[in-house]
This record gives sequence, C-alpha cells and structure tokens, in this order.
Amino acid sequence: MKTYLAKVGEIEQRCLLFDASEMPVGRLAVRVANALRGKDKPTYTPHIDTGAFVIVINAAKAVFTGRKDERKVYVSFSGYRGGRKERTAGELRDSSPERIIQEAVWGMMPHGRLGRAQFGKLKVYAGAEHPHTAQKPVKVTVE
Repeated sequence: MKTYLAKVGEIEQRCLLFDASEMPVGRLAVRVANALRGKDKPTYTPHIDTGAFVIVINAAKAVFTGRKDERKVYVSFSGYRGGRKERTAGELRDSSPERIIQEAVWGMMPHGRLGRAQFGKLKVYAGAEHPHTAQKPVKVTVE
C-alpha cells in the first residue's frame, strides 16, 4: 500500500459556484478555502495545487452571527504615520462586500507561494450575476 501523490498533469480542474446569501461568513469561508486548496477531494496533495476555481455570488447578503456587524473591525495600514484605517464589518459591507469574504478566506489559506496561487482562483461578486457562465460552474449547496 503506497500513499498516492498527485502529479501536476493528472489534476482535473473544476469550477464551483457558492451562493453566500443568508450564510454565516465563517462557515462559508471554511468551505470555500477547502475547495480552493483541494481538501474536499480524495486526491489532495499538500504541495500541489489540486483545488478548484471558486466563484462566490451574493457576497452582500452574507451574514455575521451575533453583533459582529458593529463590533468586528477590519484594520489596514498604509505604512506611513497615521496611516492606520479601521472599518467595522457593517461599513465594509456597504462599501465593498466582496472584501469580507476575501479576508475571511485568506485567513484560512496557507500564506506562501502555493497559497497565493490558490487564492488567485477565487472570484467574489456582490450580486447574483457573474461573467463565468462559459466555465459551467457546478453549484455547491452548503448546509
């Protein structure tokens, strides 16, 4: 019995579609991160990109549990003095709701060359329309 390790040429790329409406952000981000990394497949190999292309629609309708809309703070820093910016989750949802999903998924990805390549296969859209219908994405239901 030998351990199976996927080779780069053997990997079948697929395209998955997640609907974020009325989904808790964290639960959705776990499923999306696992699909991007390929951990939902039996052919998962840690050092090879075995993941799928992932499209997330209705990001503006994703929800936080509890009072995270007012209390959760997203911080960015420009590198200059006084360059720290803080925005609550509610403010970020109003200006760019895609960033909420992207930040949550990026926190669950490996922070290296492979993780950046896998994260590049994520496309997030605030509404229900997306320009990737030619790829025939498979809709994934999340419980």
